[in-house]
Amino acid sequence: MSSFEVTPIGTVHNDRTDVQHTDNWGAVRSTITIDERFGEACLQGLEGFSHVEILFIFDQFPEHDDHREPRPNRGRSDLPPVGVFAGRGPRRPNRIGVTCCAIESVHGRELTVVGLDAVSGTPVIDVKPAMAEFQAANIEQPEWVGRLMSEYFQP
Repeated sequence: MSSFEVTPIGTVHNDRTDVQHTDNWGAVRSTITIDERFGEACLQGLEGFSHVEILFIFDQFPEHDDHREPRPNRGRSDLPPVGVFAGRGPRRPNRIGVTCCAIESVHGRELTVVGLDAVSGTPVIDVKPAMAEFQAANIEQPEWVGRLMSEYFQP
């Protein structure tokens, strides 16, 4: 397979620095500062949206070289083992994360969001407005996902 290079467009700034602290992201306020190469109007129009999807790199986690063996999410023995693409954790190929967050404010090259599960210093590779037309109407998931995520976005 061919490879490609991705250049970050911005950086996450917030109070979270511990990559091992994996719950309670719901009240985390993050400001994403977009690189100056995009100009001061790069976020213009985003203020009309309630939510935004942030794509970022889990750069503070080591890369795994073998993803063949199913494992329980977060190493929790009360959860079933699943393949690497049945979870959203940071230890994955390419280490790309994506989270839909509420927009709090837009000012020049600064976007402030609530609920982004990325630690301070995380490189952002894209910002996309959340649009209803791109969301699935009836999402179904296994029962164990509710147990896994029960405290993830709690404040």
